[in-house]
Amino acid sequence: MSTNALIDPFGRRIDYLRISVTDRCDFRCTYCMDEDVSFLAKEQILSLEEIVYVAKTFIRMGTKRIRITGGEPLVRKNVLWALEQIANTAGLEELTITTNGSQLKKMAHDLLNVGVARINISLDTLKADRFLALTRKDKFHQVIEGIEAVAKLPFKRVKINSVMLNNHNDDELYDLAKFALDRNMDISFIEEMPLGVITNHDRAETYLSSDDVIKALSEHYTLTPSTMQTGGPTRYYHVEGSSHKVGVISPHSHNFCDTCNRVRMTVEGRLLLCLGNDHSKDLKSILRQYPNDSDILEKAIIEALALKPQQHHFNLEEAPQILRFMSATGG
Repeated sequence: MSTNALIDPFGRRIDYLRISVTDRCDFRCTYCMDEDVSFLAKEQILSLEEIVYVAKTFIRMGTKRIRITGGEPLVRKNVLWALEQIANTAGLEELTITTNGSQLKKMAHDLLNVGVARINISLDTLKADRFLALTRKDKFHQVIEGIEAVAKLPFKRVKINSVMLNNHNDDELYDLAKFALDRNMDISFIEEMPLGVITNHDRAETYLSSDDVIKALSEHYTLTPSTMQTGGPTRYYHVEGSSHKVGVISPHSHNFCDTCNRVRMTVEGRLLLCLGNDHSKDLKSILRQYPNDSDILEKAIIEALALKPQQHHFNLEEAPQILRFMSATGG
């Protein structure tokens, strides 16, 4: 299969796949899902064998980077087996996992051993009481211990991801940046994604732009724009005196669609062509009707790329147009 197959209608080469291995999570973050969210039944989700099969197919078609997400991917039973299968596929350059950190204390060594190169850890606050309010779970110290465990291991790269909410945790920008940089980690500050209907807060009122984040951090650090690219949408800044970087992800203030090189597969087997759009292709039905026919799966993937839109359109003043929660999408 030619790698030219993974090119969308706008000439963008799709070499990055994000795979959700579960919609379940042991947190209930207020910006991600409602507290009483219901999860999918087992028969509705892909088996790990099916997930590995799709990953290997994408790699054969030219995908260079894969990120495993959730929900919380490390709560999926036997996920280490799937990670090892994917990581050891010829042609893959990098396997990354995004996690809330709750399982890292006990799984950090295993993740390194099966071939995970990079870890992104979600952490929105360094205050235990605020962590409880944001995640609805009293696991702050468990997460910090997991981060400390990862910091001691030779992963290619570890990054903290922080969703910043005005009047919720915007007073911790410097503290979070210092926490990451002191542990030889990068950090990305993320504008909230308007996915799913939530009742906890008004997204327009809690919106904090990436420009405001960089302005605030510039009071403490000398920041200069970096040309570093890691395959995702983060814009990075060099921090004077540090070998690590501060980044921002700006779906609202700085649309990054022109360089989009990625697609996502949900745990239901839907290939999402855009985070902010419902265009998708059902791969699960193909996997189950033609379980061993890689030609049919490849053809379906190529056909799906024709659905990839030029860009997303987020409007914080309107009700969410995308009703699926981030937990059901894959980060």
